[in-house]
Amino acid sequence: MKSTFERLLRLAWPVRKWMLLSALLGTMTVISGIGLAATSAYLISQAALHPSEADLAIAIVGVRFFGIARGGLRYLERLASHQAAFRLLANMRVWFYKALVPLAPARLITLRDGAQQELRSGDILRRAVSDVDILQNFYIRVLAPPLIACLVAIVMGLFLGVFGSLFGFAYLGIFLLASVVVPLFAHLAARRLGQNIITTRAELQTQLVDSVQGIADLVAFGQEERQLAGIQTMTNKLNKMQMAMAYIGGTQNALSNFFMNVTAWLMLFIAIPFVHSGQLNGIFLALLVLSALASFEIVLPLPGAFQQLGSNLKAATRLFEIVDAQPAINDPQQPTPLPQDTTLTIEHLNFRYEADEPYVLQDITMTLKKEQCLLIVGPSGSGKSTLAHLLLRFFDYQEGHIMLGDQELRTIRQEDLYTLVSVVEQDTHLFNTTIRENLMIAKPGADEAEMIAAAQKAQLHAFVLTLPKGYDTQVGEEGLHLSGGERQRIAIARAFLKDAPIVILDEPTVNLDAIAEQSVLQAIQSLRQGRATLLITHRLVEMEMADEILVVQDGHIVERGPHAALLEQEGVYWNMWRQQASTFSNTVDAM
Repeated sequence: MKSTFERLLRLAWPVRKWMLLSALLGTMTVISGIGLAATSAYLISQAALHPSEADLAIAIVGVRFFGIARGGLRYLERLASHQAAFRLLANMRVWFYKALVPLAPARLITLRDGAQQELRSGDILRRAVSDVDILQNFYIRVLAPPLIACLVAIVMGLFLGVFGSLFGFAYLGIFLLASVVVPLFAHLAARRLGQNIITTRAELQTQLVDSVQGIADLVAFGQEERQLAGIQTMTNKLNKMQMAMAYIGGTQNALSNFFMNVTAWLMLFIAIPFVHSGQLNGIFLALLVLSALASFEIVLPLPGAFQQLGSNLKAATRLFEIVDAQPAINDPQQPTPLPQDTTLTIEHLNFRYEADEPYVLQDITMTLKKEQCLLIVGPSGSGKSTLAHLLLRFFDYQEGHIMLGDQELRTIRQEDLYTLVSVVEQDTHLFNTTIRENLMIAKPGADEAEMIAAAQKAQLHAFVLTLPKGYDTQVGEEGLHLSGGERQRIAIARAFLKDAPIVILDEPTVNLDAIAEQSVLQAIQSLRQGRATLLITHRLVEMEMADEILVVQDGHIVERGPHAALLEQEGVYWNMWRQQASTFSNTVDAM
């Protein structure tokens, strides 16, 4: 916990001036409240003796001053504290996102109970938004109030000490109990509960995101009631925890109010003998009691703040789990410049995800030159997509070599590598915005003519013209308003717009009907012109476009050659071709 606490303090360092200003203004606000209560008590007590107006002038001015000052200072304190909090939250979200990017997509994992688990989108959303928001309480309600309480205690101890040291010591003793013991009780009682609330709330939010994303499948399979029951169970569990937290909060509020009233009575009991003996003017009796009560303005929030400390630290721990995770790869400290030759050469490549797992790829050797089209085919799970991920440096290989020109791939920064590569994946992600903005991701500085030219080459432009808003049409979440073929043509248009010398296409026609598949393949035929193209597929369609076909099975290249030569061998490729042709024939006959 100490380590987490210290790291949170370091994160707050950039806005330390705003936080100190907020604490100073908060202290002045509380002191103004004490001054208002003290001068008001003095004014009323003095006025009861019917003095001249001149004797009341200073007290009247004091009441006006402290009343106006308290309101003004409170306003300024709120401005400063929220300025600090919002600046800090903005910095933290950027800090968290920067830490998240190097982990994608290979290492979006965290350690929980010693086991590695993939992070789901709902959990990542929870950490990036809600957990960061929770830390607002840490900086506004955990750091600032104790500092203000210390300053107020010193001021009040000195102020009451003027009337007698016994007043000062008695006040400080009760104040210490209320500002330290009660918050400590609240923290210890709610620490584990607060952590469990954060974890349960994160699990609930993850379930809700999964339910919304998969609602069509849940309805189709009649599982909506079962999913609802699971969410209800999780909600009930969270409600019980929050109720327990409310009980703790009620108890600490009662204790705080108890000590506040004890302080008032203690001041009264100490003062009465002083007044009776003539050591203290009776006019100051109400002043002592009300000023002591007013000082508890800063004490009352402390237990509630420390009650939330456990959840604050848990939220911070969840963020640090992501930030501390090591990327699957690291850019070289001294990266090599990009080579002029963009030929990709793989020599005796072996790869496995973990040291104790079997190899996914073994002894892979291939060459991909400019204007060459290389197709990699094979059944699902044979290692085709893994090879594409290695070429994109999502993972680093353990044995063998991948060369880009004359440079080893691992000596090139990812950012530099991606300037040379365009990717079209089987599950193209479209952002919930317009077609135009989804295309411009590939080249933000492109003009209208470049964008339209890329769309025309991808056979997308004619379709866009049929839409009422053209390129300003919203595609919906994950491109829901578009068909699979239309989404893939947008992905291909991105590749045209980026105009990189190397194109990697990973199952670009999967789940498409025959007409959409032919349209996408025609766009790919155009895209491959003048570029080094690597096409990964298990659909053996338009295979004549390939200069060479690699057949991968169980992580090995078992056959290689052009389409016609592989058919003549009547091996693995021939069997795949015959099976697919037979399936297509049976489908046509059934129709």
